[in-house]
Amino acid sequence: MKAVIITSYGAPEVLQLQEVPNPIPQPNEVVIEVVTTALNRADLLQRMGRYNPPAGAPVYPGLEVAGRIIARGEHPTRYQIGDRVMALLAGGGYAEQVAVDEGTVMPIPAKLSFQEAAALPEAWLTAYSNMIEIGRLQAGEKVLIHAGASGIGTAAIQLAKWAGATVFTTASAGKLEALHRLGADHTIDYRSEKFSERILDITKGYGVDLIIDFIGAPYWEQNLRVLALWGRLVFVGLMGGNTVEANLSTLMAKKLSLHGSTLRDRTLAQKASLVTELSRKVLPEFETGRFHPVLDERTFTLDEIADAHRYMESNQNVGKIVIRVRSD
Repeated sequence: MKAVIITSYGAPEVLQLQEVPNPIPQPNEVVIEVVTTALNRADLLQRMGRYNPPAGAPVYPGLEVAGRIIARGEHPTRYQIGDRVMALLAGGGYAEQVAVDEGTVMPIPAKLSFQEAAALPEAWLTAYSNMIEIGRLQAGEKVLIHAGASGIGTAAIQLAKWAGATVFTTASAGKLEALHRLGADHTIDYRSEKFSERILDITKGYGVDLIIDFIGAPYWEQNLRVLALWGRLVFVGLMGGNTVEANLSTLMAKKLSLHGSTLRDRTLAQKASLVTELSRKVLPEFETGRFHPVLDERTFTLDEIADAHRYMESNQNVGKIVIRVRSD
């Protein structure tokens, strides 16, 4: 089969499509013939040598796929050959086939295409875990979602409205209308406005109960300023940097909670539990039409993967960038 190999750490040009051995399923695994995969910021970091896959994972990138099961190990119990599925991976999604433990596999809702399904696992599992489980978002609360136009951001907006929260989100000006249509109550252009001032004005000084942050250091002071009493701040990414100078008295006075979270290096049991939770509570809403994956207007093929990485680095996308691995 063909897969995208990182030939050396560096710019997108180091990504090369090469022949590699077909995966062989372990006893509890299934092999998926990949129709589509999708990009994540983690893929860019891995390409640059800053986010290596966990031990035992395929060395080539890709954290989610959609396709059909073409082989099974000795002990699978849930899926049959030919089933349409999507899966969360620790790596290996930039390939024509991938072997994955069936605990991290989900059925594709009937209403979704393979392209839509590829945009679901990493983004929606990350958004659900960080906002609902770790962030403990409750009905009636206010949440600020940074980078609202990202794949995780667009999922988080929908999940927050489903949970009964008021949603504030930041993005560049050209993306705000799309986020408003998605359900965000208040959209803020981070380039022209201080989000803390805008939110404190709208909420009459209250602020927000929860922040989902992908940016890190540049937003630290504003995040602390805008968090309400007993507020929670969950770091999902550090796109802007990871070093801050902290005034701990603010944390104490406001009784704030800080959380850091990654998904890729969780144990298989932890991932399987999260997949089960999402499958039970969230996937049915894709059938009703309440939820939908948000796809960027541009898609790429596997041999255009370098161009796809350049596009993600340009920060032009709204929603997930999908890669077509084969026609279907």
